[in-house]
Amino acid sequence: MASLEMIVSNIKKFLRTDGESIAYLREPGKSPGVIWLSGFKSDMTGTKAAHLHAWAKRRGQAFLRFDYFGHGVSSGSFKNGTIGRWRDDALAVLDALTEGPQVLVGSSMGGWIALLAAEARPEKVRGLLLIAPAPDFTEELMWANMPEDIRDQIMRDGVWSRPSLYDDSPYIVTRALIEDGRKHLVLGRDLTFAGPVRILQGMKDPDVPWEHALRLMKILPGKPVLSLSKEGDHRLSTPADLKLLEETLDGLLAEL
Repeated sequence: MASLEMIVSNIKKFLRTDGESIAYLREPGKSPGVIWLSGFKSDMTGTKAAHLHAWAKRRGQAFLRFDYFGHGVSSGSFKNGTIGRWRDDALAVLDALTEGPQVLVGSSMGGWIALLAAEARPEKVRGLLLIAPAPDFTEELMWANMPEDIRDQIMRDGVWSRPSLYDDSPYIVTRALIEDGRKHLVLGRDLTFAGPVRILQGMKDPDVPWEHALRLMKILPGKPVLSLSKEGDHRLSTPADLKLLEETLDGLLAEL
């Protein structure tokens, strides 16, 4: 696997129409292309993203990974990000950096972004692979579980620092994130994306309960396939998890 220094040296950026820059890494190859969508406060140098990039290179598959606004080495401040803004980043990447059909691989929040992008660009998105998908997490997994005093602080001060299990620095939860998230909720309606969907979910995930994936299954059209890992956590980054990720993506691409 390439060193972090090599990865950083190969990163490119393009300007959105609002002047913000999105950092990305792209691997040329055969169609359909595969696009990696990271989770909340994650970036494109994560284990699964790097593993899939290496998989794509071996396979000769077109692959692209990028950092949302305020994430990784893209421009902007994380605290100014919202679901709508990050959805727009994914759409900008689809429009500006890809040609032909694409498969979106979304992890955690990236699963929510992938669902929104697939509905917005049905002519380009042909399939979805969602890993511990967290649609509506700002409302269902954050706001609904917050004590009243934390909710009051967010509404009054506009921000709250939430301790993170995965990072030394806390997650910044803003009033804008919560309120914007409500404009993009999907679990209360039927989704329109008609392509094949595969979901990988750990049953020992402390952040996104496996029942959340079941709720998503109920609103997806067609015949989505859910694979539950009895011992799997939120990251799903063990060697066995990564092998299953490859096999699932191989199978999905074979259907297209």
